[in-house]
Amino acid sequence: MDVRAAEVLFKDSLAGTLVETASGGTRFTYAVDWKQPIACCLPVERREHEWAQGLHPFFQHLGPEGWLRQRQARVAHIAEEDDFGLLLRYGADCIGAVGVRSAVPLPNIEPIAEAPANPGRTISGVQRKLLVVKDGDTFRSADPTGLAPYIAKFNPEDIPTLVRNETLSLCWISAVLGKSEVTAFDLGQVADVNEHALIVTRFDRTADGKKLRLEDFAQILCKPRGQDYTGKYGAGHEDVAEVIRAHSSRPEIDLDKFFRRLIVFALVGNCDGHLKNFSLLETATGLRLAPLYDVVNTAFYPVYDQNLALLIDGKRVQLDAVTKPLLEKFGRSIGLPERAVEQAFKDLQRTAQRAASHLIPPRGEQPDGFVHRYAEIVSGACLRILGE
Repeated sequence: MDVRAAEVLFKDSLAGTLVETASGGTRFTYAVDWKQPIACCLPVERREHEWAQGLHPFFQHLGPEGWLRQRQARVAHIAEEDDFGLLLRYGADCIGAVGVRSAVPLPNIEPIAEAPANPGRTISGVQRKLLVVKDGDTFRSADPTGLAPYIAKFNPEDIPTLVRNETLSLCWISAVLGKSEVTAFDLGQVADVNEHALIVTRFDRTADGKKLRLEDFAQILCKPRGQDYTGKYGAGHEDVAEVIRAHSSRPEIDLDKFFRRLIVFALVGNCDGHLKNFSLLETATGLRLAPLYDVVNTAFYPVYDQNLALLIDGKRVQLDAVTKPLLEKFGRSIGLPERAVEQAFKDLQRTAQRAASHLIPPRGEQPDGFVHRYAEIVSGACLRILGE
């Protein structure tokens, strides 16, 4: 078997190399003169980082899942399970500051009649999504190089209300937690796909396109993705808190933010708050908890698992079993002072009341309509957890 090799870039500078090993794993090696870590799980004091089987989880989680993975594999004539091959072809510009490019020139891809697959770029996650740029009043898929400041998220064929659901979820959570706690978002038309989408502004890029370090918690905890993409569920909320304590430059503040987000996830019916939906973002003061993203009222859909994505106290917790005492106990277990736990509930009770206006159904909507059903889930959780 030919051993493949890649150059690993950090903010477009060569930071090291990534090679396949004879045993079927991969090895990342820092460049001789490289001084700073490119990831929490790749400390620079250790110059080599080897993973026994397959692609190292940090790099594995840079790649896509689901729709975009299938599309990119088909366009490039690469096997879907070939993590390394997909990164060699599409990893030059990933989410965050790390990129991967082949150490040798790759053959050109013959164009095929296919909707855009962001050549030379990739984005993680299972939902249908593309990197896009604004073009007048609409959006279009991003070119292989240059700015790509937005992510367009589309409805899957089997869930035609998902974009509406996530948009309403982000609106409500923004009103409850504050705009700075949620990624900037809007709705827009993506011309070359000819679909309406949720347009999310990327916070891992500055206005002039500079790359910021961003690592999700599956990467930080080195959780292999798994063949069925369940690796991102293999941890507890306590593990997230431990990462914050270890790597945030302001752990006391970020632990409080994380605690409030867990409460809000329970209120909005989001059972899919897995490890890849929490990230640390580079800021002027160091790594901090990134704004919220990928939030959906999954309780709205019976086909979704109705348990919280991550464990609490080592146990799977059903959404309807999440109560104020359970959350209070969790807050204390991660080291929050009693007054901080109490204040979180007081603040959220007040802001949830103000945010109720976002859940008023449109005039004429039937009682079983989308907003009626959505609001019923949220109001029931607010009554159960906040007592109002």
